[in-house]
Amino acid sequence: MSAPEPASSSRPAPQVVPTGYRQGIITAITVLLGFSLGFWRFWGFESPGEWDWRSLLAAVALLAAVVLQIVALFRALRVEDDAVPEYRKTVRCFIASAIALVIGLAAAMIDAALET
Repeated sequence: MSAPEPASSSRPAPQVVPTGYRQGIITAITVLLGFSLGFWRFWGFESPGEWDWRSLLAAVALLAAVVLQIVALFRALRVEDDAVPEYRKTVRCFIASAIALVIGLAAAMIDAALET
């Protein structure tokens, strides 16, 4: 009689992201985060003008973008992000941050255009 095989050998190996994918998304997140913080500092603190509801809308969208970028960076730096399902969640979070950033930038542009 032969010995039964361990149960772990019957499970398929978990899918992992290809080499370089995590490094790429970490780089993309940090570049976008650096831009977001730089723009936020200039637009929010150094540019002239009065705050109104359009400014507040832009600031909230930019804040949401920065928060989502930090969450995406935190997720991307975790060991668990090597698994494809976790990596996909991180990418979705990053894409959501990029969309929030575009909304914030558009609102800031509209606010600046209407203020002059």
